[in-house]
Amino acid sequence: MPTVFAVSETGQHNISSALDFGDIVTILPPNAQVAFSVAPTVRRAHRVLENFSDEDYLLFIGDPTAMSIVAVVAAQRNNGRFKCLKWDKRERRYIPIQIDFNSAFKKGEMQNEFDEYI
Repeated sequence: MPTVFAVSETGQHNISSALDFGDIVTILPPNAQVAFSVAPTVRRAHRVLENFSDEDYLLFIGDPTAMSIVAVVAAQRNNGRFKCLKWDKRERRYIPIQIDFNSAFKKGEMQNEFDEYI
């Protein structure tokens, strides 16, 4: 069964509908201060995401720095790929999104995107 890796625990959001995509595992404890402990956060993300695969999802909740760390670690663990769940306010449900850095670079999509901003 797939796993939904929530970046951090929060009491502010009801994420129970993410259970439709798999069991929920929280990566960081509540109120984790990434700014004061980057190295432990990276180590913990590596440990929790050790078996991260194409079946699994990331759920970005909490500190943007922690979200960035988790995304990078997940991509490292899974050959440049990860799926995440984006909350759609209008539909009131999570939408799965696939990110594949290797495929985008191979097709030249990322370069074309960057060229538009230069």
